[in-house]
Amino acid sequence: MNSRKLVNFFLKTLLLGGLTGLVASFFVKSDEYMMFLSPFDAFELFGLLVVLTGMALVFTVVSQTGFFAYLFVNRLGLGVFRSYWPLVQILLIAFVVFDLVYFPYQATDGEVSIFWYILMSGAILVYGLIIASIKANETNKSAFIPALFFMVVITTVEWIPGMRTEGYDYTIIMIIILLVCNTYQLLALHRINQKEDLKSKYSKGRERDPEDVKRRKAAGKKNKKK
Repeated sequence: MNSRKLVNFFLKTLLLGGLTGLVASFFVKSDEYMMFLSPFDAFELFGLLVVLTGMALVFTVVSQTGFFAYLFVNRLGLGVFRSYWPLVQILLIAFVVFDLVYFPYQATDGEVSIFWYILMSGAILVYGLIIASIKANETNKSAFIPALFFMVVITTVEWIPGMRTEGYDYTIIMIIILLVCNTYQLLALHRINQKEDLKSKYSKGRERDPEDVKRRKAAGKKNKKK
């Protein structure tokens, strides 16, 4: 991937995260919107939109940082653990799924039912399994575990600052942004690379095609005569 496509990839993810956060805020923070809609206060409403959009962009940058960190960690893991790296990833996934239930439940001192934390952890795992299956189908079977590791472990690590905030509004908005952006980045990267590979193969094929070479030479001679 060249620098132009990398910047384009970064900006598309940033735009997607900003829009996702803004749409999610309409539902999660509807009370704050209603305060400025009835009675209508354009200045305060605009300020709220700016703040929430800025927050969404910050969460998107966290997602992007986590994605590029994952690419490095995956290469490092392959170099250190070699054939055991998939097993290590599975163990880490299991550990994080358990932590998503145990530690938040302990932090609430039993005030919130453990059922909700089991549901939250299970939802992230199931969503990760779906996205990892899509990744494996579009690339190869060996991509399934790394993709699941990214969607569960890396997403959870990125989500830690959001889980430490008071209340659940920003926590919910952040996890929605992280899941959407991480999904896009995971599935878009190989598609961009595949397009690049097809273009390079096509250009090489044209260079090796004798008929195409003859046509180019003939066109060059005509241009010289002119």
